[in-house]
Amino acid sequence: MESPPSNSTDNRIAVLGAGPMGLAVAYQLVQEGYHPVVFEADDRLGGMTASFDFNGLQIERYYHFHCLSDHGLLQMLDDLGIADRMRWTETRMGYWYQNQLQDWGNPLALLRFRGLSLTAKIRYGLHAFVSTKRTGWQDLDHQDARSWIRRWVGDEAWQAVWRTLFDYKFYHYSDNLSAAWIWSRIHRVGRSRSSLMRECLGYLEGGSETLLQALAAAIRAGGGEIHLNTPVTEVVINDQQLAGVKVASPDGVTPDLQPFTRVISTIPLPYVPKLIPALPDATRAAYASLRNIAVVCVIAKLRQPVSDKFWLNINDPEMDIPGLVEYSNLHPMENHLVYVPFYLPGEHAKFADSDATFINKVRSYLKKINPRLQDNDFIDIRASRYRYAQPICEPGFADRLPPAELPIKGLWVADTSHYYPSDRGISESMEFGRQLARQACHQRD
Repeated sequence: MESPPSNSTDNRIAVLGAGPMGLAVAYQLVQEGYHPVVFEADDRLGGMTASFDFNGLQIERYYHFHCLSDHGLLQMLDDLGIADRMRWTETRMGYWYQNQLQDWGNPLALLRFRGLSLTAKIRYGLHAFVSTKRTGWQDLDHQDARSWIRRWVGDEAWQAVWRTLFDYKFYHYSDNLSAAWIWSRIHRVGRSRSSLMRECLGYLEGGSETLLQALAAAIRAGGGEIHLNTPVTEVVINDQQLAGVKVASPDGVTPDLQPFTRVISTIPLPYVPKLIPALPDATRAAYASLRNIAVVCVIAKLRQPVSDKFWLNINDPEMDIPGLVEYSNLHPMENHLVYVPFYLPGEHAKFADSDATFINKVRSYLKKINPRLQDNDFIDIRASRYRYAQPICEPGFADRLPPAELPIKGLWVADTSHYYPSDRGISESMEFGRQLARQACHQRD
């Protein structure tokens, strides 16, 4: 390992964002002998993994699960000494189709599925099998996902199984998505199987908060700093030289300039053009051209379950969602917990609808799937919103994304887009964040 510089200013590295990637960056910087200073605008750690008090239950605002193939996360748990907090569960998938709740997610369920011909089932199964076994993605990068899937599975399976998942997550962007990105989603979950018939997913005892607090403790124990409620208002560049960061002052009037020779930003890329106005025009334009999907995620606490499925895909003309997650079928708990995400472009008119609108939809959807549910079975129900929840990865996305190390010496900018074609995830953020920190530590003068 390269020795860190002795100069105290050079030894300090600013990290913007205390989500999983930012904390992984700071953790690795400590391991390398540096002094990370983490700035987070929110009042808590975690970003999309942050927890809240849900009527006496500390739970994530947005659902998370872990796969057997999540090597970056598993390595971090080992390093932090909390690997014994991981729990693995055999989970079940389902499909709500033609007003029926059907099994899904294994060869036998596919053969029994009502609503597809035998030919369509064979083509669908072959595509899933080949996608799981495939290792390379580069030749898929410039292909659009809709055409790629339809060539494999045919129009019948596309209409029954795939189309709603595209249309109710990406809306007018659904015709222009990277096949490599879609393949990576199939590949990750397909590899989290203990056998051909059994899917095995994981959760942390205490939820993501267990990981976040362990990371924060390790960072502080190594001399790092974490500042919550401390938004950075500008990364300052003077004459193509990194000067430091301006941090919002308590009075909200005069930002405080803190000098840094190295800055690593892990906040969503759409914020970057405003945050770093002195970037080269071409770099700022590249960030401005990227698009993201927003989410309104409704979480319901129930007295009885909706189903016995963890993941339930949905194809129903009366429901404008691609699926729901019954988290208590992964992580057993006293009550039953269901996440219902509404993914849609942030500029879509529906994103401006009230929380009550989304909550009322969820009540009616859950009661349709399980008619035994009554109003008094709903103990509590809340909605959370996240504007930049999911990057829209178009064909050729790998070529459009600016590299994490920018032309300004000492400046790195990345978010979950940078581990494309992998989908956003805690494990991928752990692995990529640590790699990013190593790059920053070993940059030569």
